[in-house]
Amino acid sequence: MSEARIHRVYLSRGAGALWIRVWLVACICLLGVSAVVNAQDTFPKSSVAQVIEDGQGWSLLLNGKPYFIKGAGGHQHLQELVDAGGNSIRTWGADDAGKVLDRAHELGLTVTVGIWLEHERHGFNYDDAAAVSRQLEKTRKVIEKYKDHPALLMWGLGNEVEGDGGNPRVWQAINDIARMTKEIDPNHPTMTVIAEIGGEKIPNLKNYCPDIDVLGVNTYGGLPSLGVRLREAGLDRPYVVTEFGPLGQWEVGKTSWGVPIEQNSSQKAKFCAEGYTNSMAGQPGRCLGGYVFNWGNKQEVTPTWYSLFLKDGGATETVDVMTRFWTGAWPDNRAPLIKKMEILSVDLNQVKAGAECRARVVAVDPDSDELNIHWVVQSESTDRRTGGDFEQTPETHPESIAAVGGQDVAFQAPSEPGGYRLFAYIRDGQGHVATANIPFLVVR
Repeated sequence: MSEARIHRVYLSRGAGALWIRVWLVACICLLGVSAVVNAQDTFPKSSVAQVIEDGQGWSLLLNGKPYFIKGAGGHQHLQELVDAGGNSIRTWGADDAGKVLDRAHELGLTVTVGIWLEHERHGFNYDDAAAVSRQLEKTRKVIEKYKDHPALLMWGLGNEVEGDGGNPRVWQAINDIARMTKEIDPNHPTMTVIAEIGGEKIPNLKNYCPDIDVLGVNTYGGLPSLGVRLREAGLDRPYVVTEFGPLGQWEVGKTSWGVPIEQNSSQKAKFCAEGYTNSMAGQPGRCLGGYVFNWGNKQEVTPTWYSLFLKDGGATETVDVMTRFWTGAWPDNRAPLIKKMEILSVDLNQVKAGAECRARVVAVDPDSDELNIHWVVQSESTDRRTGGDFEQTPETHPESIAAVGGQDVAFQAPSEPGGYRLFAYIRDGQGHVATANIPFLVVR
């Protein structure tokens, strides 16, 4: 065979091989596109949530299936929420809504997107028609931007914006926004969130807000009785418990010098369990679920009052309780339990500056994990706000801790007169923590 002939044969074979390779690549690409399309087809391009009344009560449907909200307030620790059996989060504003929705969707969570509406206590005037109109238009932009996101569950129109509940202008503004929201987005329910249900709040909701589909209620000490009280108040629509947790600082006993006494983490967990049983799980056809507060950490009176997770790590016992409600079983490893904490042989309302003191906490671990206790003396908060507004964290006094032995501590009262708290943080080495604190007053 001539050199030219050999060249032509190899060229022909090479061309054939090239066409085969092109054909295979094309097939693979088509299969890949098909696979992508099929994968995308398993998720709706836009979620559809509906509130349904069937004669027996109300229920929430998400994409045609019953959906009970097992939720948490905030957007921290989302993987831990999934692991605990939660399915939804709630925000108070929409500044980071895109990122929050995207992350929630990645994890299979839904989001009640909060739309912040201005409060009269912050100086907003609901008699100012131009200001009210600007607020409505600002809300319109948020609704239009996020209405088709597949993680969207509901719109939370305002948080405790009603104040004492007596101003019809506030309720009318809420309903105008709800009506506008439903016109733009008929696929997601409207909800407004109120602080408890006293005064004229329920009557004014019924009179002025026909376009609100769901009532959100923030409640703490009133949680165990909320379901009964809403029935007695004649609520004509379903409700969601949009914040629940321990007793609030306005609901607990106070020291002789006027500072609130915080429950320890085990007392908080027990209280939340009772409330969840009575006013959420125990109200089928009326309650659509709830959002435990705060699925993260915040300073409010103390760093631990509402924090279900500590800033430097650790999940509290209430997370275990919610896991049991949401999944039907306790987690494999549980947080330590606190029996009691006490400061020994000291009159707490007149501790001498520089005095040597002793304290003890009694804690056990359900899994027999070894416990490590971190003690902290911290100044009493002087930056006290209302409505959950931002507060500065008080300073700590590490120099006050003298010696630690087992579940006991020796500490020295600070030299400056004033209010302080002794905190015990009990860790099990497995990512869990129990907390307790006792206030004391230092005098000259």
